[in-house]
Amino acid sequence: MKADELVRAAEAFYLDGTKYEGMSPSGDTAHVGGGFFVYLVVPRHERVYIRQVTWI
Repeated sequence: MKADELVRAAEAFYLDGTKYEGMSPSGDTAHVGGGFFVYLVVPRHERVYIRQVTWI
């Protein structure tokens, strides 16, 4: 699943999100079969938020 891949990538990139001091990354769009979803990575929360799901 694409969301699982995003979480694994965020874990690898932000090893300890609670100590992250940089600018928060902007959201992005992930395209999947039949649609797409908009997400936001928030390292200090150690979360990937799915903001919108669109099926075409």
